[in-house]
This record gives sequence, structure tokens and C-alpha cells, in this order.
Amino acid sequence: MERELTVPPAAEDDPKAFEILRVWAAGGQQHVSLFWDLWDDPATWGIMLADLAGHVANAFYQERGVAKAQILKVIQSMFNDELAAPTDSPSGKVQNKRRPHRKGPKE
Repeated sequence: MERELTVPPAAEDDPKAFEILRVWAAGGQQHVSLFWDLWDDPATWGIMLADLAGHVANAFYQERGVAKAQILKVIQSMFNDELAAPTDSPSGKVQNKRRPHRKGPKE
């Protein structure tokens, strides 16, 4: 798949590693696959999302020299705004069957 992100080296090296979340942009919309029931307490997703924001802030710092605290403040502000007044409503359904994610060439 073109523009597919790389697997982190630590995940490649750990035979017990597993995916938690994938997010795609397709057809002008956001699509996700997630291990939604990984944790019994849904509040744990808040920790994961905060950690993810930290990774984004770290990337901006490493690649553009922008202070991590500044990036986290912007992310937190937009996150809170989006929760308060969503610009989109997630839809779809839980699919528990694994399907191949790559389709063959069209004939």
C-alpha cells in the first residue's frame, strides 16, 4: 500500500507486539481499525490518546524544532473543542472478522 507507515523497530523485534489502532484517510473520510476491547476500563483509552499526542509533539519537535509543550497545548485545545462540538460523527460497525487489507489488481 502506497504511503503505508513503517512498523516501529521495537514492535518488529518483539514477538509479543500487537496493534492497538490504525487510522486511514480514504474517500475523504477517516476510517479506523482498533482493538477496542483491549482494556476493560475505557478510561485507559484516555492514557493511550494522551501518549499518542506526546508522540505527535515529539515528532514536531524532532522534525521542526517546535516546543513539545506548545504542540500539546494546541492538540489539547482542539481535542476539547472537537469533543464539545464535533465536526463529524463516527459511523460504521465493529467488524470482528479479519479480512485481507490489500486487494488484488482490478481486472
